[in-house]
Amino acid sequence: MTETRNLLIGGAEVAAADGRTTEDLNPHTGGVVARVAAAAPVDVTRAVDAAADAFAGWAGTAPTERRRVLTRAGDLLEERAADAAALMASETGGTLGWSLFNAGLAAAMFREAGALATLPVGEVLAGADPGALSLAIRQPAGVVAAFAPWNAPLILGVRAVAAPLAAGNSVVLKASEEAPLACALFVAEVLRDAGLPPGVLNVLTNDRADAAAVAEALIGDRRVRRVNFTGSTGVGRRIGQLAARYLTPAVLELGGKNSVLVLDDADLDYAVNAVAFAAYANSGQICMSADRVLVHRSIADEFAARLAEKAKGLPGGDPTDPHTVIGPLINAEAASRVAGLVDQAAASGARVLTGGGTPDGAHYPATVLAGVTPDMLIHTEEIFGPVATVLTVEDEDHAIEIANDSPYGLTAGVLTRDLNRGFGVARRLRTGIAHVNDQCVDDDPTAPFGGVGDSGYGRFGGRAGVEAFTDLRWITLQQRPKQFPF
Repeated sequence: MTETRNLLIGGAEVAAADGRTTEDLNPHTGGVVARVAAAAPVDVTRAVDAAADAFAGWAGTAPTERRRVLTRAGDLLEERAADAAALMASETGGTLGWSLFNAGLAAAMFREAGALATLPVGEVLAGADPGALSLAIRQPAGVVAAFAPWNAPLILGVRAVAAPLAAGNSVVLKASEEAPLACALFVAEVLRDAGLPPGVLNVLTNDRADAAAVAEALIGDRRVRRVNFTGSTGVGRRIGQLAARYLTPAVLELGGKNSVLVLDDADLDYAVNAVAFAAYANSGQICMSADRVLVHRSIADEFAARLAEKAKGLPGGDPTDPHTVIGPLINAEAASRVAGLVDQAAASGARVLTGGGTPDGAHYPATVLAGVTPDMLIHTEEIFGPVATVLTVEDEDHAIEIANDSPYGLTAGVLTRDLNRGFGVARRLRTGIAHVNDQCVDDDPTAPFGGVGDSGYGRFGGRAGVEAFTDLRWITLQQRPKQFPF
């Protein structure tokens, strides 16, 4: 019998108000993983009611207790990594390696959030009035509307809630329609078992047809004081517009058109392995995935041939097989879209060095394209699939020019044996993140994570995460009476 999962509101698992459910599907088999409650705007109000009621108690909880809960959540998630990996495989097609990486990093994010809970919350200002104590104090903002995507469900589900909770906020988490169990309900269960009080985290699941209405109802509730969204640039732009309508501050982590720059002094073996990881991890379905590989002309042909050979040998298929590297895309429509980008480029003169062809359901092979030109859609559009385009450049200035010729600006990699040279190149890239002598897919819960341009605004990680979900207030304590002019 297929499992049915309800909404989580006020610590209780409850059906949608109208009793509707929707199917959560396995991208590899097409089977039903679970049926989940299909929330409507009335359910959004119920969830915000619960979060608003729980806010004062959680905000007033000792920071050491918030730290204990979040640290314990990290330990529990690590203990349940095998269960999490199995859930990701069935719900998103995540391979074993990718799923276990998700569990490990998500656990670290919980622990780092716990450490953030006891950071200093303000400072004493110099002040212009010697008779007053002038303070800048950070306080939790209130109810946070959080949106968790499907592609790295444990990492991004935890990131949606961890820093807001550490700062003392309550949260309403809207789950991705493609992974409601892994990105939301599983995360909520871990936090519940770690001791998070009822109502501090509430979870909404919904049918795809109701996504816009649910999001608008959530962001439009005036009790929501922050919006935290990770997802595509197209949806993120609409979320940002909604938040702006209500003057609600938002953190938006969106898509990318990321480049890896392979300079003429790069170690070719290392570069091929690095780029293969960046392009094909999670079948290219990572906001940081390498879409463009910009290679110096002196090594471009050899690099492309080696990358194609590497890609050709990557095993694909069943994500539950521990040897699988290239699992399915999230659904057959996604695979068809990626195939369409490749076919269009090939028809316009690009060379398919390996891969390509017609998708097998949601499966599409690791693909390498050469000869891509700026007029091809695949050159400008985020691919979000297992495809790397190799472009030949004349020198590092040419590489930087191409890398920066995009409205996106999330991350980049610079491969060179000369770290000083690489640092100089990294400084000239218009991205929120750059890695020297490394590829573009990396995450660290202690680092400020986020992009510029169409890749969004705001930062997660470290102190930046706390600052995003708190209000900075100026409070003075007048130590002796002031003299007023009238």
